[in-house]
Amino acid sequence: MTSKSTLTASLLDELQTTLAHGTVARRVETLRRVTDLFISNAVDYSDAQIAVFDDVFACLIEQLEASAKVLLAERLGPVAGAPPRVMRTLAFDDLAEVAAPVLSQSDRLDDQTLIENASTKSQAHLLAISVRRILSRAVTDVLVARGDDTVVKSTASNPGADFSENGYSTLLSRAERDDGIATCVGLRASIPRHHYLKLVAKASASVRARLDAAHPQWSDDVAAAVQEATQRARSAPSAINRETTTAHGLVRSLFDDGRLDEIQVAKFAEAGHFDETNAAIACLANVPVAVAESMMVESRTEGIFILAKVANMSWSTVKAIINMREQLAGAPMSDNRTDKDIYERLRPSTAQQVLRFHRMQQATSNMPAA
Repeated sequence: MTSKSTLTASLLDELQTTLAHGTVARRVETLRRVTDLFISNAVDYSDAQIAVFDDVFACLIEQLEASAKVLLAERLGPVAGAPPRVMRTLAFDDLAEVAAPVLSQSDRLDDQTLIENASTKSQAHLLAISVRRILSRAVTDVLVARGDDTVVKSTASNPGADFSENGYSTLLSRAERDDGIATCVGLRASIPRHHYLKLVAKASASVRARLDAAHPQWSDDVAAAVQEATQRARSAPSAINRETTTAHGLVRSLFDDGRLDEIQVAKFAEAGHFDETNAAIACLANVPVAVAESMMVESRTEGIFILAKVANMSWSTVKAIINMREQLAGAPMSDNRTDKDIYERLRPSTAQQVLRFHRMQQATSNMPAA
């Protein structure tokens, strides 16, 4: 193996000659040879040796035409441990053709670098980032907020992308205006249940609005079709992921053992656990989980009030549930000045009547067509 000093001397000697007397063609040929040398022994180089290559690459790519930079980016992009400074230089090149191979593959770009790039560069740069094997929540937050529809669809379709609550809220907002985005988001295996239900509800509303506008004489038929489609979507196996099933099983076990009470519901809500909170309310109010989900997601606070009153919960627990829903939705859904008074005035008998109506509505929608 070439020693560090010999490697440094030979590379710098050739570099000095090339920069002083070489043509563009000579510079490109030297770049090719240096790239070959680095890739052939990349796993064996020390940090100090990689730093030498970094200096050499930095000198060679100055004043090179784009095609040579593209070739370098394509060759170094997938290489683990590629020289970090030149990778950053290529990633921030204004030409997306140069930056894309690095942005989409290089392990030398940390989250801070990716966020900086996604915050300042073109949509083509963002699209390259969106296909990386792993995307953190911090990075996807920027991609879905700043990216165009193509970038958002690519990010939402990436199974290695992770999304924050705010990221999902942004995706759902974008999905209201684009059925393609809605489809990409809805097909994610890891989408949290509460976001999936919100997506279904909003998508259904948008579908109905478009169909009503096109065929007002069929308004009633459209409403029935939308309701049927929503019910099918909610009951489909793909709509319930493993985390949701596990959460429902945990809550049912607590209930069967007599360990599920209002205190536990408040703990679930304060921890932001939608599935557990929803299933717990359903158990204590003696309604199917699907009924509770519908009331929790499709109304502002009314559904929560009804379920909680039937379950004989205190205002503090109700408030914790509302806070959880607001945090998950990323937007206020209640009026703190009047909600407590409204809830305390709500009679249990009235809540029971409303709940019976919701149960009957659920049963009717699940009946097979004649």
